[in-house]
Amino acid sequence: MADNESATASTTAAVSQEASKPAETKRWADVAEEEQDIAEASSTEVKLDSLAIDESKLGHSTLTDPEDSSIEAVTSGDTPYTSAKRFEDLNLSPELLKGLYVEMKFEKPSKIQAISLPMILTPPNKNLIAQAHNGSGKTTCFVLGMLSRVDPKLTAPQALCICPTRELAIQNMEVLLKMGKFTGITSELAIPADPANYIPIQKRPAITAQVIIGTPGTICKWMLAKKLGMSQMKILVFDEADHMLAESGFRDDSVKIMKAIAKANFNCQVLLFSATFDDAVRAFVAKIVEEIFVRDYNQMFVKKEELSLESVKQYKVHCPDELSKIMVIKDRILELGEKVGQTIIFVRSRNSAAMLHKSLVSLGYEVTTIQGALKQEDRDKIIKEFKEGLTQVLISTDLLARGFDQKQVNLVVNFDLPVRYDRPTEPDYEVYLHRVGRAGRFGRKGAVFNLLCDDRDDMIMGKIEKYFNAQIAEVGPWNSEKEFEAALQSAGLL
Repeated sequence: MADNESATASTTAAVSQEASKPAETKRWADVAEEEQDIAEASSTEVKLDSLAIDESKLGHSTLTDPEDSSIEAVTSGDTPYTSAKRFEDLNLSPELLKGLYVEMKFEKPSKIQAISLPMILTPPNKNLIAQAHNGSGKTTCFVLGMLSRVDPKLTAPQALCICPTRELAIQNMEVLLKMGKFTGITSELAIPADPANYIPIQKRPAITAQVIIGTPGTICKWMLAKKLGMSQMKILVFDEADHMLAESGFRDDSVKIMKAIAKANFNCQVLLFSATFDDAVRAFVAKIVEEIFVRDYNQMFVKKEELSLESVKQYKVHCPDELSKIMVIKDRILELGEKVGQTIIFVRSRNSAAMLHKSLVSLGYEVTTIQGALKQEDRDKIIKEFKEGLTQVLISTDLLARGFDQKQVNLVVNFDLPVRYDRPTEPDYEVYLHRVGRAGRFGRKGAVFNLLCDDRDDMIMGKIEKYFNAQIAEVGPWNSEKEFEAALQSAGLL
């Protein structure tokens, strides 16, 4: 990292042009005709047979934070790590410290940051598999890690962050631009280009930006076209790594990228961050990091029973039918919600999103809807308006369940409970947790209303309660204004 205090060049980001002509693609976390869509699925086959899970364990020592017993860090080898109480403890450049304090308005590291940042930044910069709450500051961890590893004098890609959606990539870039404002480090987005801005891959120049943030499909295309070099890559980050390496997600592309980087620069550090890791994905992630990079790694996890967000109050509402669900949203949640902040309503499919949007608009409500079938410029516009507070109610498929940060969102409504697309009677626990995490960001108060209308919903809700060891309070009857007011008061919103 440069130590020239006079350096004032701002970080720049140019939205990348898609490497090949845009085609009709399927979007992750967005269901059309009741079938799960997978975003940017690569046609390249990757042999994973050699990565069968080995039950053997490495010898580890444990690092704990006395202020938060739910966080456990398991470190490998003899490298000593000390929890950081101040950002100055991390040996950061003056330019990065200025970005943290002046632009990010931080005062000190969060509990997650205090534990993970020393493991990321301390030589020999070991790989890290980390689970961290939504709103806990995990984005700061890996963005700071990337910025701290870059040599501003070397005009070549040195840090790469891979995200499951373009919205999350854009959001992470916004954080990097603020934090790195005074460093002079350059950056570029690797996301599908709008048709109007399309440039054939053969005509675009080689990538020289020092930090690349993007989606796996575009990054793989840049790699295959030899436009994105890996020889100087120092740090590779997977955001929402549970989905990036799940069989139903971007596993093939993610493995392909890791192998390419390991071949070009074996010492590249790998950070895998997510709010959740189920047992199968966690085992695969650990195995693949060890297999491809052939060295040990550190881990940081939050205990499963601590995963529910204490600042968010969860409720369930039994409705006689789907029309009653709409009336609950109209007469109770939105009427009262106007007093407390913005609302996100999650649905499972594009069809549900269209139906609910039409119903609420016909009843006189101004709502916006986002789902994967929209043009990219329309999706960007909708998110921008919602983030700026120009719209108050957003209907979304699970496109925005992960990684969407909006401080003013206090209410989340699960119009449809999240279920696994391959097993519709089984809840998708990770998606549920991500949805809940959209309310009450950064420790603020929030409430989640789960709308149920049949025995299947009751069964799924019961499994969710059992999994998270939580008893979710019922608001009833469904049409009682008094009961909904009491629920919001109990959540600290009224």
